[in-house]
Amino acid sequence: MSLEEKLAATRAGAATRIPPERQAIMHRATEDLRRSGIMDRIVKVGAPAPAFELDNYDGRRVDSAELLAGGPMVLSFFRGAW
Repeated sequence: MSLEEKLAATRAGAATRIPPERQAIMHRATEDLRRSGIMDRIVKVGAPAPAFELDNYDGRRVDSAELLAGGPMVLSFFRGAW
């Protein structure tokens, strides 16, 4: 299954699992972000991400340069409850 097919399946599942009023909030928030101009300031696909340090899930400091020294890195953001 391709990434596009997996994303389509995830969207279809969310459409049946997430109540319509929450979906409306999510779509409105997404549109607000797009109208803000944020899409012009994001890191483009394939471009290196800027170096960063942040706290991980248990409060320990994480440095992107140290992680990249060990190989490719995947960074995932979780918004939490809408």
